[in-house]
Amino acid sequence: MRVEKLRQAYDVDIQTVHFPLHPETPADGQSLEQLFAGRDVDLDAMYQNMKARMDEEGLPYGKRTHTYNSRLAQELGKWADTQDGGEAIHMKLYEAYFVEGRNIGDPDILVEIAESVGLDGTAAREVIEERSFEGAVDADWEKSRQYGVTGVPTYVADAKGVVGAQPYEVLERLLDAAGAQKRN
Repeated sequence: MRVEKLRQAYDVDIQTVHFPLHPETPADGQSLEQLFAGRDVDLDAMYQNMKARMDEEGLPYGKRTHTYNSRLAQELGKWADTQDGGEAIHMKLYEAYFVEGRNIGDPDILVEIAESVGLDGTAAREVIEERSFEGAVDADWEKSRQYGVTGVPTYVADAKGVVGAQPYEVLERLLDAAGAQKRN
């Protein structure tokens, strides 16, 4: 993946900042037809485009029929980042949503995902029920607004950014322009 390649090539601290993509989505989700109603979107073409991008990145990508509210998944991800080995949850959340089409807004599914990467399921459920990382995700959403993020992924370095699944060379130029040091 491009981000891992950047980590290996540059001495940089790469952080995930969450973004409120369709925060109005109900807890039980909605169909993609509902989401894009009245916007003249060709869902098959959109899928083919994203599938090609994910294939280039070496990532699996399934044909989803629904979108789900990712707020609780973001809060769980913030918590997981504070746990040993917790970074593995991000790929599992990606797979659950983009490959398997699962509802990552469902607390039971989120606990299952946390346990699948070796995290404590009881602690994960507590994070979800108590919303103990709500403030951290609120701060991420505010930072996203300040950066002017309008889509995902967005890459920002030294207050400059690029939006979308960019070629590695574009991300390299972004880091070079920001003065990031290459590793030896």
